[in-house]
Amino acid sequence: MRRISLLSAAAVLAVTALSASTPAKADPFHLIRWMDTGFCQIWDEGVPTAPWPANFEIVSTTVPSFLDALDIKGSMLAAGACSF
Repeated sequence: MRRISLLSAAAVLAVTALSASTPAKADPFHLIRWMDTGFCQIWDEGVPTAPWPANFEIVSTTVPSFLDALDIKGSMLAAGACSF
């Protein structure tokens, strides 16, 4: 039983060391607007699929962070280009 505990502790340490040594990858974001409702949504380009249903349009440039996309969404909401 003691060997299993030591083995699991070593595995946890190895995974922790590996995750700490790899740099975080920031996926770019952009804003999409659903054509039927006008609702704007922040879309993460790191998601391997496309939004569904396909009745959307991309309404912003690609930005590096979620907070940048949130700023764009706020300004489009204030201008009336997006609904909620």
